[in-house]
Amino acid sequence: MSINFTHALQENSIILSECAVSERLRRLPDIELHPTLFNTPLIYQEIGRQRLEEIYLSYIEVARSAQLPLLLCAPTWRVDKARIEEAGMVSTINEDAVQFMTGLRERYTGADSPIIAGALLAPRNDCYSAEAALGRHKSAEAHGWQIDRLAATEAEVIIAQTMPAVGEALGMADRLGCTDKPYVISFVIDKSAKVLDGTPLAEAVDTIDQEAAQPPSGYMVNCVYPTYIRAKHQPPALFKRLVGIQANASSKDHAELDGAAELQQDPLSDWTTEMVRLNREFGMKILGGCCGTDDTYLRSLTENR
Repeated sequence: MSINFTHALQENSIILSECAVSERLRRLPDIELHPTLFNTPLIYQEIGRQRLEEIYLSYIEVARSAQLPLLLCAPTWRVDKARIEEAGMVSTINEDAVQFMTGLRERYTGADSPIIAGALLAPRNDCYSAEAALGRHKSAEAHGWQIDRLAATEAEVIIAQTMPAVGEALGMADRLGCTDKPYVISFVIDKSAKVLDGTPLAEAVDTIDQEAAQPPSGYMVNCVYPTYIRAKHQPPALFKRLVGIQANASSKDHAELDGAAELQQDPLSDWTTEMVRLNREFGMKILGGCCGTDDTYLRSLTENR
C-alpha cells in the first residue's frame, strides 16, 4: 500500500523515521560493509538481507506500538552511477534496494502505523567537507542518473541526505524538481546552525526555495545533535519548511566523532528532551536518529511525546 508523502506530512503531527542502520550493521560480527557502497550490496546476500530486515523491524515494532507512521528509506545512499561502475555492481542496484524496502512496506505496514518507503541520495564526495562538494551544475549532472532511476521506482519520497553545501544541494533540487516525486533536502550543520559551507540554515533553505524551479516538500537536518539547530534563535518562518531531524546520540561535532573507536552517546534523556522540544515547540514532525542511535531512542521518543 503506497502512502502519499505530502499528505502524510500535512496530516500527522509526528512521523517517526529510522535511526542508525549502517552503523549498527558495522558492529555486527557477521557483516562486512562494502568499502564504497556501504550497506546496499547486503540486499543480495542472505545474511545481509536478514540483518537489514532485523534492524528495520526493530523500528517498525516501535512505530506499531505507538500507532505512528514510520518513514523508512531504502539503502541507496552513495549508490550513484560512478560508484556503481567503480565497484562493478549491477546497474539495477537502486531499483533492487527500493524493491527490498517496498517489500518490507507491503508485509509490515498497518492501518494505524503506515510505512512510508523513501530512497536516499548522498553528496558525491565527503559529506563533512564543504570544500569537496560539487557546484550546482556539476551536481545536477553527477546525480542525475541516480535521481532518474529512483524516480522510476515505487519510492514515495527521495531524500538528499547529509548535504554539506548549498550548491550541491541546489543542483540536486534542479534534477529532483523535474521528477514527479516529492523530495526533501537534509543538511548537515555545525553547532552554530550553519551548513558546513558557512551558510546559515535559514538562508540555505531560502536560497533553494527561491532558486529551485520546484522546491522540495521540506527540509531536514541529519547527523547532528538536536541543539545544533539553535531553534530559539531561528526566524519562525524557518519552521514552516524545516520538517524533520535525524539526530546523533552525541553532542560532539564531526571532528570530535571522526574515528572514535567507541560509541559516543549523551544521556538518552537529554536527547529525548531536545527532540520532543523540537516537535512540541517548533512543529518539526519527522523525528529519528543517526549515529549512535537505535530503536531504544525511537521508543524513548514515543514514550515521552
